[in-house]
Amino acid sequence: MEKRKCFKLSSSQKILIGMAVGVVIGIFYPAFAVTLEPLSTIFIHLVKTIVVPIIFASLIVGIAGHDDIKAVGRMGLRAIIYFEVVTTVALFLGLWSVNLFKPGVGVSILTAGEPVALAKASSFSELLVHMFPTSFFDSAARGDILQVVVFTLFLSIALIMIGKKKAPIVTFCQSLTEAMFKYTDIVMLFAPIGVGVAIALVISRSGLSVLTHLFGMIGCFFLALVVFVVAVLIPVMFFCRIPIWKFFSAVKEAAIIAFSTTSSEAALPKAMEAMEAFGVPRRIVSFVIPLGYSFNLDGSSLYLPLATVFVAQAVGVDLSIAQQLFISVAIMLASKGVAGVSRGSIVVLAGILPTFGLPLSAVAVLLSVDAIADMGRTTVNVVGNCLASAVIAKWEGLSLEPITIEEVC
Repeated sequence: MEKRKCFKLSSSQKILIGMAVGVVIGIFYPAFAVTLEPLSTIFIHLVKTIVVPIIFASLIVGIAGHDDIKAVGRMGLRAIIYFEVVTTVALFLGLWSVNLFKPGVGVSILTAGEPVALAKASSFSELLVHMFPTSFFDSAARGDILQVVVFTLFLSIALIMIGKKKAPIVTFCQSLTEAMFKYTDIVMLFAPIGVGVAIALVISRSGLSVLTHLFGMIGCFFLALVVFVVAVLIPVMFFCRIPIWKFFSAVKEAAIIAFSTTSSEAALPKAMEAMEAFGVPRRIVSFVIPLGYSFNLDGSSLYLPLATVFVAQAVGVDLSIAQQLFISVAIMLASKGVAGVSRGSIVVLAGILPTFGLPLSAVAVLLSVDAIADMGRTTVNVVGNCLASAVIAKWEGLSLEPITIEEVC
């Protein structure tokens, strides 16, 4: 007899169930919701422990661990330039959309009566000085992610300069990164409880309007993604003379996998296979797409500034243009290398928010709708990396000659 397959809920489904339970508790049992607050606080503390180790280790691996960037030379430089230009455009598009629609204005997402104190540095010169740490360990202990990132960038450059002697440190960081991935998976087992309690607390204090604003933020994000594809990716295809409909047809299956699984890793084999079939040489596909997983996260680059400013709006903090620009710089640096992390964008947010004096408790609230946002983020990340391989092939002066899947295999 055949054994029946057990139905297993995904982590996203569990979080959505936790959110639903939290809504019910917040509406009908607000006093009980307050007694559960320690559970949400414990979850936030656990999330906070992830941030510094995983960003430090993943940046070291992502920058100092790429020997093949030097080996490939010109193609590697062109890839990095393209990645940084496109992700910077995505960052500014995220800021534009959240400042235009202001989805966080008029609601509070604080889970407790915690004070919100915006980082004191407000002028450009003060923010610039604040980026540079006096002690790595002090910055790590305070959770100042911007200072941690700056230190790690300098250390990565130093490691590249010492050549083969860097191997023990890079190997240690690779092991630390893998261990932190597993640690993050363990912490995320508690996400349904942390999210449920956080939503219950917010609704007990602010009412159901919180959900309206959260889904308004998601709508704003998906609209910005559409604008990014139409106003950035398609013009890039047109400029590089990449056949638009053929490209979308080629990456369709990889995009569907990314959207349905919210996993860039799950879509990677199909994405590489599709771009080879599209006519991009294997040597370019095998270099550009994996590298893009560290440096070319278009969807994440758009979402993170949008979510950060949404939190600021929701707690009544008016971020200046200079502060928003520095937030973007911090996000651009901190997000490198976290594509493989479960809820990687939430991990980056957990590091960014306290740096600018915004409440860390907002992370649990945002996590309640992160499964929906992650579908769009991951899809655009994958499509963006596929396009990057075609753009670099064109930049190298190659013509795209489609081949069959059988020839790829």
